[in-house]
Amino acid sequence: MASTGAPGIAIAVAQGERVLVARGFGFADVENSVPVTSATVFRLASISKPIAAVLALQLHEQGRLDLDADVRTLVPEFPAKEWPVTTRQLLAHLGGVRHYRRGEVESVAPLATQRAGLFRFADDPLLHEPGTRYLYSTYGYCLAGAAIEAAAGAPFADLVRERIALPSGATTLQADDARRLIRGRAQGYERVGGELRNSEPMDSSYKLAGGGLCASAADLARFGLALLGGRLLTADAFARMGTVQTTRADEATGYGLGIRIGERDGRRLLWHTGAQSRVATALLLRPDDGTVVVALCNLEGVRMLDLAHELLAAVPRR
Repeated sequence: MASTGAPGIAIAVAQGERVLVARGFGFADVENSVPVTSATVFRLASISKPIAAVLALQLHEQGRLDLDADVRTLVPEFPAKEWPVTTRQLLAHLGGVRHYRRGEVESVAPLATQRAGLFRFADDPLLHEPGTRYLYSTYGYCLAGAAIEAAAGAPFADLVRERIALPSGATTLQADDARRLIRGRAQGYERVGGELRNSEPMDSSYKLAGGGLCASAADLARFGLALLGGRLLTADAFARMGTVQTTRADEATGYGLGIRIGERDGRRLLWHTGAQSRVATALLLRPDDGTVVVALCNLEGVRMLDLAHELLAAVPRR
């Protein structure tokens, strides 16, 4: 916190079946001197993506979502492009859907469905033929989220609650509804010319799958435990999620379905980070011994993955 000037940070470390440590530091709300606690709720930003991928894989295993079908079979509102794009390609950032443009204004409007947010990018051409190139895209996840809603026949927020939060015991994991009261939700900040300021307003209802969820650090760790412990996916589905995807030219992307994949000190790691208005976030998983580390901060632009790796190094190896 001293090195970054972060107003508040929450961490959680879990292993096996339980959360070992969940602590808060600093302020969740600077103006009102509200401290960060283990129950403080932060935006997850792009850590919403692995949660969306779990939903897609669950539906795929139930025969309700064909990951390799043209996404327009489920989302006909998405205009036809030069090439078809599949949900699997979207989850792997191989779909060619663009990411944010520099200077693009964030949404502040509440939207009822993931389909309703497609207008932000749906009329733009694909940037490349799907499968030929890796290009990180939150908008690609917006389209995947619309496909997930259509396949399940239910709102994305309800799917997160029923299929992810409840089985994980993660009661604070939910849609980051900007207008609904969410107990313990942290305020967010940016630094402009060295001065701490409130973050710009943003309504993330259009991108629940790509960056619209929130949770406490402890509950995000519980999601990680449930994922590693086989309570959310079968072993086969989890293996598919954690398999590095490749382009058609057989170029490895370092990304699976909703998760980044690599190793450190000879041990396999899965992780995702997030950065958006109000927050910087990191989720780090060590599958071989069921260890999960979470680090959340209410200051934009902080590299939380470095802190997560430091915390992971302090966890006794099993």
